[in-house]
Amino acid sequence: MTPEELLSQDFGTMADVIRAQAAVLKDKPALVDPRRVITYAELDALMDRIATALQRDGVDKAEVAAICASTSAEYGAAFFGILRAGAVVAPLAPSSTPESLVMQLKDCGAKVFFLDKGVAEAMAGVLGEVTARRVALDGSDAGVPFEQWLAPEGAKPVLHEIEPDQGFNIIYSSGTTGAPKGIVQPHRMRWGQIRRGVYPSDAVSLVSTPLYSNTTLVSFLPTITNGGTAVLIPKFDVELFLKLSEKHRVTHAMLVPVQYRRLMAYPDFDKYDLSAFRMKFSTSAPFPAELKAEVLRRWPGGLVEYYGMTEGGGSCGLVCHEYPDKLHTVGKPLPGHDIRLIDEDGREVPRGEIGEVVGRSGAMMVGYHNQPGKTSDAEWWSPEGLRYIRTGDVGRFDEDGFLTLMDRKKDMIISGGFNIYPSDLEAEIVRHPAVLEAAVVGVPSEAWGETPVAFVALKSGQAVGAEELKAWVNSRVGKTQRLADLRIVEGLPRSHIGKVLKRELRDSYQVPARA
Repeated sequence: MTPEELLSQDFGTMADVIRAQAAVLKDKPALVDPRRVITYAELDALMDRIATALQRDGVDKAEVAAICASTSAEYGAAFFGILRAGAVVAPLAPSSTPESLVMQLKDCGAKVFFLDKGVAEAMAGVLGEVTARRVALDGSDAGVPFEQWLAPEGAKPVLHEIEPDQGFNIIYSSGTTGAPKGIVQPHRMRWGQIRRGVYPSDAVSLVSTPLYSNTTLVSFLPTITNGGTAVLIPKFDVELFLKLSEKHRVTHAMLVPVQYRRLMAYPDFDKYDLSAFRMKFSTSAPFPAELKAEVLRRWPGGLVEYYGMTEGGGSCGLVCHEYPDKLHTVGKPLPGHDIRLIDEDGREVPRGEIGEVVGRSGAMMVGYHNQPGKTSDAEWWSPEGLRYIRTGDVGRFDEDGFLTLMDRKKDMIISGGFNIYPSDLEAEIVRHPAVLEAAVVGVPSEAWGETPVAFVALKSGQAVGAEELKAWVNSRVGKTQRLADLRIVEGLPRSHIGKVLKRELRDSYQVPARA
């Protein structure tokens, strides 16, 4: 079948679509990074070699191979090769603590672990606990060098029939010292995302967020399956982003709001030729209306904001260039997505009233890996017996059906597009012998959108400086989790039932200029 025929089906697999694209596109660049270009024909053959090697190493259908490395063409090829083997991809965040990475590898049961030298060095103290076979994507001594590990040229793997609800990938929502939650996204969910039709066959997408992020995958995956070219940046840099956009005549990009803010603040932004851009996207964090307006004014092409969760459920989309008077909202539910608002008792609220956002669509997680209790907590069942995913966000629909988010019911912090769970940071802070209790809240940040700040009460008779304690905590958590500030307080404000009033802490906090 042709790629178009495959993509028109109600269900299929990405591995099959890439095979079909390779037969047509052959020498067209699929993956481009600073070191190499992989064409569609080369990608298809490399996927076969990777899949065969995985099966040789005992990775069977629906079993897991993990990746933790900087973005590269080899990373992209490994991701797709795992899928061709009929296995599940677990992309892990290099910014997680070494101990958390070990926990995630054990939780997902990965048999093969792709990594690079930087990750191996960070995990040096715990690599002995990793039982998966290590493969070094960068050819370093972090594991068996990638080219040496590959099956011989011309190798063909066993092709498995894939069921729609089989796991496609497991994305860990928490790279912390606490128990991570592995979000199992099925093939059905990803298939629906790649068929949205927003990435045409001539798209050139600049990928500047990490490949372990769901934000990235909802852009990267449809670019390749629809026959486009993905230009990969190992690490976001404003000047490099602009230079590559101009050089490759980039047409599409998915960015988080903090990246848009940095680009808009760059003094030479308007000197670059960005006229090839057709569409830009954003998700993962609050996107201020004034920043959306500035992007529309200064950057050619359209702008679409997506609102949703890695867990899936219902998503909204705001086509900013078509609705400039709705920039304060996150748009309307996408086609096929049912979003409702419920009260504290789980009853649907009338239009115009505030409630927790719950959603249902063809893009929904199977559940949290090995955590049925947390899976159940994340679900809401309608009176009709339909399953929805709870977002923990509170919002309100206006008279035109656009959703405005009021606040997060959960205390999750989104910093630079990454999720930070205060409870995990709080658990780490109270490990210090001088600490009695702690509360972490997210405060506004020009640089990151939000940033975590801790309020700490000490044990009677104990003393520790705020800066000393902050340094102690930051040395024990992942890079994206580090506290921007820490305040020593007499006690934490509580309600009459003993719940810490985090809103009071948030409202009382004066944001430092560099937060």
